[in-house]
Amino acid sequence: MMGLLWNLGAFLLALGILIAVHEFGHFWVARRCGVFVEKFSIGFGKSLWRKVGKDGTEYTIAMIPLGGYVKMLDERVEAVPAERRHMAFNNKKLWQRSAIVAAGPIANFLFAIFAYWIVFLVGLPAVKPVIGEVAPQSIAAEAGIVPGMELKSISGLKTADWESVNMAMISHIGDESMSLTARDPQSGMIVDRTLDLAHWSFDPESERVLTTLGITPFYPKFTLIISQLVEDGAAIRAGLRLNDKIVAVDDQPVTTWQQVVDSVRSHPEQALTITVKRGEETVSLPLTPAAKTLDNGEVIGYAGFASARDPWPEANLIHLQYGPIEAIGKAAERTWQLVTITFDMVTKLVTGDVAMKNLSGPISIAKGAGMTADIGILSFLGFLALISVNLGIVNLLPLPVLDGGHLMFFAIEAVTRRPVSERVQEIGFRVGSAILVALMAVALFNDFTRL
Repeated sequence: MMGLLWNLGAFLLALGILIAVHEFGHFWVARRCGVFVEKFSIGFGKSLWRKVGKDGTEYTIAMIPLGGYVKMLDERVEAVPAERRHMAFNNKKLWQRSAIVAAGPIANFLFAIFAYWIVFLVGLPAVKPVIGEVAPQSIAAEAGIVPGMELKSISGLKTADWESVNMAMISHIGDESMSLTARDPQSGMIVDRTLDLAHWSFDPESERVLTTLGITPFYPKFTLIISQLVEDGAAIRAGLRLNDKIVAVDDQPVTTWQQVVDSVRSHPEQALTITVKRGEETVSLPLTPAAKTLDNGEVIGYAGFASARDPWPEANLIHLQYGPIEAIGKAAERTWQLVTITFDMVTKLVTGDVAMKNLSGPISIAKGAGMTADIGILSFLGFLALISVNLGIVNLLPLPVLDGGHLMFFAIEAVTRRPVSERVQEIGFRVGSAILVALMAVALFNDFTRL
């Protein structure tokens, strides 16, 4: 229950921030263009808080926090006194109306740059994208990818860390190939490789992009020293302690943690003898793993302990931190990567290269908000930047109910030298609303199927 409330709270906070940013973009440019703004609302429905400013604008926070709007003086909506017609939106020049409409998505992109600027200014610990293992006969192996390679870029997008790698690779869903550059572990030279994706199958909801390509990131090896114990688990009941070093299972010496894991998993509710080194003493303990049923029906043994990893090599660790000026460039670069990737994914949804089942709605966004907020403020800011870019691009889609639809009508007006008729716009708004509702319905359905 607490997890649900946490996700909901993080979601509402994220949504409130991003809506305010988007609508403020419209509001700020409208004011600069001399348009009178009657109301600035965050949310819909009954007002929870309202205040009329000295500028005459009513500022409101409403009950339903799933959107917002800026109500401008407009003769198409209601009668406007003659002395105020110069402040009506519909009486402004075409470039001014276009600027006002485009300002919302632009504000979202600028906010993403600002969020990433803070992240890079404070600094973010990360790991270089060094490959640990490559599965035989996999797509990566056939392309000549080998363990130890450090990925430098994917299709021109720089990949300083694994987050960048994942985003860049996911954007290639539906493509025929993927090009990358990497540092060869033997020669130290930068080499180019091309992955053939003709037979690539990837489901973002159940698979990891790297795994489907045959790539496993480098991780320090697990030690044989117990570093975690689950309360009231089989390991504690057997008498195992933190910092015990496992040296044998059923009198068979073990040299890797995977050997221990395999032995436990293959013996549900069956007795094992675990031999550990405890200080200078060697102790043998009887362990009976509990039975655990996986989603596929398989029953495995579960002991309730975990080991520690060896320390990360210093050469693999990086700290993505920059000065105030350099951080702006890095933030703009990361935002542009997000814009490019998101635009590609939206295009592939339209063309069918990406299945509609991959479309996510508010429930998935709420989960993401809760998870990143739980990790820390920097992760939450990165999440806000991602959603802000998505919001900006979605609003630029040429659907009449969205900002992109208005811009489409303005483009037609620029060519024909006259506004699109109100009847055509009304039909467009109805069609656009129907399409948007259908997309939301699909996204919500996908969310519920993932619960």
